Amino acid sequence: MRPLVVLDIDGVLADVRHRLHHLAARPKDWDGFFAAATDDDVLEVGAQFARQAAATHDVLYLTGRPERLRLATQTWLEMHALPPGALLMRGNDDRRPSAAMKLQALRALRRTAAVDLVVDDDPSVVTAARAAGFTVRQADWMPTPSRRRATHPSDADALFGSDLLHDAQEHEGQT
Repeated sequence: MRPLVVLDIDGVLADVRHRLHHLAARPKDWDGFFAAATDDDVLEVGAQFARQAAATHDVLYLTGRPERLRLATQTWLEMHALPPGALLMRGNDDRRPSAAMKLQALRALRRTAAVDLVVDDDPSVVTAARAAGFTVRQADWMPTPSRRRATHPSDADALFGSDLLHDAQEHEGQT
């Protein structure tokens, strides 16, 4: 078995910006947010990274998406010609923060495989994985309104910011 590269999906490979408005609603529209995942554009920087990593590593996808999205997620990965690899997903009723859920999965993986690199966009996951001794690359290539705010202050989606996704990942245990 080759060493593993562990890749998150949302914000690393999948551009979720078109569905963030579902998280701005009160109450949050989780069904709408997840239903729209099939329409995510691919983040080409992340896809290229995954393809290059697959030349020397086994790829494993570790996502906070709920298990009920397995078929849609596998279909999306195949549609975008991403490397084959195991897919670990959040349990449908798991509401732990992404950092807790993913760290548990990473520690379990480390017992049976060499985890060379973890790639995630969530700062909390990055911090927790680094603190646990994993080599981590923080994906920062998905343009977010907060990253563009200084140059595009009138951008209508600036109200969403990256805080919506981070809040969903860390405080609501939903993605």
